Amino acid sequence: MGGKTSNESKRKYNEKAYDRIQLVVKKGKKEVIKEAAENVGMTLNGFVNAAIDEKIQQNSGKPAPDGAELEENEE
Repeated sequence: MGGKTSNESKRKYNEKAYDRIQLVVKKGKKEVIKEAAENVGMTLNGFVNAAIDEKIQQNSGKPAPDGAELEENEE
């Protein structure tokens, strides 16, 4: 059942292609982060990923691992 665009197909692809991390912040902070992301034309997820990549690069002097920058448009 379900074609290429079925929710089941999307779920299977996402399970194979992505790792998930649950981020917990204090009440109200999500909106602050989301607003900061929108101010620079990014999604919340893309903004958080960019911040993580930046911190990795600062601490290691190396670019983030392959594929890490692909999340900019995901939410």
